[in-house]
Amino acid sequence: MRTRSISRALPKTATRVALGLALLAVPATAVARPASPAAPSQAVAHTAPLTARAATGLDDPAKKEIAMQLVSSAENSSLEWKKWYKWIDDIDDGRGYTAGIIGFCSGTGDMLDLVELYTKRKPDNILAKYLPALRKVNGSDSHKGLDPNFKKDWEKAAQDTAFQQAQNDERDRVYFDPAVKQGKADGIGVLGQFAYYDAIVMHGDGDEKTSFSSIRKRALKSAKTPAQGGDEVKYLNAFLDARVWAMKQEKAHEDTGRVDTEQRVFLKKGNLDLKPPLDWKTYGDSYHIG
Repeated sequence: MRTRSISRALPKTATRVALGLALLAVPATAVARPASPAAPSQAVAHTAPLTARAATGLDDPAKKEIAMQLVSSAENSSLEWKKWYKWIDDIDDGRGYTAGIIGFCSGTGDMLDLVELYTKRKPDNILAKYLPALRKVNGSDSHKGLDPNFKKDWEKAAQDTAFQQAQNDERDRVYFDPAVKQGKADGIGVLGQFAYYDAIVMHGDGDEKTSFSSIRKRALKSAKTPAQGGDEVKYLNAFLDARVWAMKQEKAHEDTGRVDTEQRVFLKKGNLDLKPPLDWKTYGDSYHIG
């Protein structure tokens, strides 16, 4: 069962530009910057292992699989994220159809990007005929030109490994890779990179106050990143505080369990590398990764 709606600040074309500019503004050497000699001992303790963690970021295959399972526990009430390629529904969030492993939306542009990629790779696919309609409904909740068969055809397409791979690649390009890149630039480890990824998945990016970039800016008012010489735990607490604030601004996201009983749990235990075993709850359900 899908547990929450997906909120995105801007269509994906704007999202890519906004996040790209933010990433370009970060010095390439930021991750390698050592902690200040005058920093408190607690800060040194959290920032000293930075180089070692950078070698095994969230993009490590084993860590990435954990990230997919963690997000799926919140998105789908299940750790079996690969079952959701075929999922599609209108969840009445004003974004038209929401579908697939990361909630691509017909109203926000990322579903259009996905079907364009799939069609580029496989021109005769079953969804190609919907491209004109997807372009027209982008930015709205309309189903015009999609009904009555779009849902059925999406489910058929999801049986094609080429479409599954396209979903994986678009998820990485638009959400996962930018989150990991920004996390590494900020000098945060696997848990922090996951916190960034989960925030981009839910909020998208852009100029609005609840977007990922705005959440990060809000956190920076309270704490420095490790790349700036700050303490990693203090910064991640500030980021999660900002994330909770953003979630409470939208009725669909008022339940902050995916932060309070998942990410905070790992942070309080000092598990900055998301090393199994992992035990957490999301929206009242218990999960375990051994």
